[in-house]
Amino acid sequence: MCAPRSRGRSSSARPLCARDEKGTALSTTDVTTEEVDGMATTTAVVDAPSSDSSPSFAELGVRPEIVTALAERGITHTFAIQELTLPLALGGSDLIGQARTGMGKTYGFGVPLLHRISTSDATRELDGTPRALVIVPTRELCIQVTQDLKIAATGLTAHTDGRSRPLKVLSIYGGTPYEQQTEALGKGVDVVVGTPGRLLDLANQSTLVLGKVEVLVLDEADEMLDLGFLPDIEKILRMVPEKRQTMLFSATMPGPIITLARTFLTKPTHIRAEAADSGATHENTAQHVYRAHSLDKPELVARILQADGRGATMIFCRTKRTAQKL
Repeated sequence: MCAPRSRGRSSSARPLCARDEKGTALSTTDVTTEEVDGMATTTAVVDAPSSDSSPSFAELGVRPEIVTALAERGITHTFAIQELTLPLALGGSDLIGQARTGMGKTYGFGVPLLHRISTSDATRELDGTPRALVIVPTRELCIQVTQDLKIAATGLTAHTDGRSRPLKVLSIYGGTPYEQQTEALGKGVDVVVGTPGRLLDLANQSTLVLGKVEVLVLDEADEMLDLGFLPDIEKILRMVPEKRQTMLFSATMPGPIITLARTFLTKPTHIRAEAADSGATHENTAQHVYRAHSLDKPELVARILQADGRGATMIFCRTKRTAQKL
């Protein structure tokens, strides 16, 4: 049985249900909901991939066009974070989704975002100005999220001036010429996915219109905090309409992110699709730390790469220059 909401503390969110890896509903001891300082928190102790027994996107009421587009890619059933967030997000509620990387957060906000801006009862027609804005920390994530949204939006159309056209999703990030992005904005877009710095630049130039945004998403909020983007994000949040749906997704919830949520979200439900004390890395990830002088690091990395059974390797560097040098 899915856990009912606690009667001892008030909450505006609806009941939620989580399932284990076998698709069975978790017990009331596994799903808890409470409201603290005006923020409803639903904690589901789960760490499971989607399965045929978990709810499908169709069963959760997602538009048939989106369901079909995802099914063509073999995506039919929800991950835990998606199962928990979709009922709230489809209804237009503000929420905080907390889950580790790789647990399906993109479609946790992407599916309801596309569903809401394309439904017949939307508050205004899609007229080529952004209806939804997704803010991400890096260019790589920007490209990935844009690709995922385009897949889900394959069958969606917008009607402008009596004519039908495909729904448009645009990525905006730094390190590329402005002209291409400004030209695309001028032709009209419905969903913008971008990094804070470039978004703010284009908004200040009045090239990016934020006054009609109805759905706002902050993805990987803790990483944006680490990269120093919080001031830019706050400026962008003050440019969008107060009447909107806001969804914040993050692996961790440090103090500044909690403050941001309390300032700019309206009675958000905080959903944790895992144990509250889980770390940010998966249990099957072994971590090792090597202390070395900066001059010795290239040789140390080379020795690690030469180790037996190394397999495929991905190396992250702090700067582009370091990556090129390495």
